[in-house]
Amino acid sequence: MKTEGRKGSLHPKFIVGIGGSAGALTAYWALLDALPPDTGMAFVIISHMSPTAYSQLALILSRHTKMPVIVASQKMPILRDHVYVIPADSDLLIENYTFKVLSPRSRGHKQIDLFFISLAEAMGTRAIGIVLSGYDGDGTEGCKQIKAKGGITFAQDKSAEVHHMPVNAQASGCVDFVMPPGKIAGKLKKLAAAI
Repeated sequence: MKTEGRKGSLHPKFIVGIGGSAGALTAYWALLDALPPDTGMAFVIISHMSPTAYSQLALILSRHTKMPVIVASQKMPILRDHVYVIPADSDLLIENYTFKVLSPRSRGHKQIDLFFISLAEAMGTRAIGIVLSGYDGDGTEGCKQIKAKGGITFAQDKSAEVHHMPVNAQASGCVDFVMPPGKIAGKLKKLAAAI
């Protein structure tokens, strides 16, 4: 019984999906730089990367946070105060506070939508979706699903280097907050403190 309680306490208060593509690296940095390491949330970065690229993203991001930054893998438990990065050429889903990795990825640049939809199903009102800089409209459909399940959505404001993804999400009417990444971090802190 005690073990169960301890395990439950490792579960994050919220799981925060962070989607980005072209121009998102500086947004990830700004967000992580402004986040304290002990919000009780888990952060999952879904970044568009070339399927053949070996990603150094986890290493690069680890310089901007005291939280552990790990490339997600099959059945890996999702723990509070950790940052996870999607593996290259994969789709990432959530099941019972663990990751499900589908490789190779199923279709083009839709990894953010796929993860956000899975996040909405798994976490309901404890799901948070953030759409950062990038081309096209990945993340918009996922934000709709998060909103439909009572979760919270953010889009990067005009600070986005490439505005297509965040503007597309905003145009859908399913975004709660439009802010620069540093301010998003402040809002996340308040949401975590309220639970």
